[in-house]
Amino acid sequence: MVKLSSVCVYCGSALGQAPAYRAAAARLGALLAARRITLVYGGGGVGLMGVLAQAVLQDGGQVVGVIPRFLLRVEKGVRELTRLEAVDSMHERKERMFALADGFIVLPGGFGTLDETFEIITWKQLGLHDKPIAVIDVDGYWEPLRRLSEHIIAAGFAPERARHLFRLVPDAEAALAALAEAPTPAVPSAAPERL
Repeated sequence: MVKLSSVCVYCGSALGQAPAYRAAAARLGALLAARRITLVYGGGGVGLMGVLAQAVLQDGGQVVGVIPRFLLRVEKGVRELTRLEAVDSMHERKERMFALADGFIVLPGGFGTLDETFEIITWKQLGLHDKPIAVIDVDGYWEPLRRLSEHIIAAGFAPERARHLFRLVPDAEAALAALAEAPTPAVPSAAPERL
């Protein structure tokens, strides 16, 4: 069983059209705060990122944001964060978020969220880490990701075991349960030079 003291959440810098996306981000934030799990996220104060961070802070939780300096103006970092780390590049941001987290949760988001999600899944496939990954399928948002994953496996571009690289779950409660129920990682945290 994984002991969760911190979770990295990937999600959109936009709110998206469905109110369910915002509600899912707020619910996850409330649960993280209630369970005293530190949120590690992209540091922005806009979109689902902002909703998530504010929900954690509002309920007395801890939030660590990691943001590239060039995005500080665009994504308007949340001032009340427990800690905001400014880094030099997007890659450094992803490395740092990885290092700070015991596991990963994905909420709806756009191309940046997809980039982060595919990278953390790929790192796991390559054996660079063994941290659990849960994808919250809010209103079927990530169903195309599930179908794409199945297509990749069926076409022979990923092994059958790739089905177990991440878990698709319906809500925040199931995501935290999936992370907590995962086996203790067998692979030590990857050295930054290997990422």
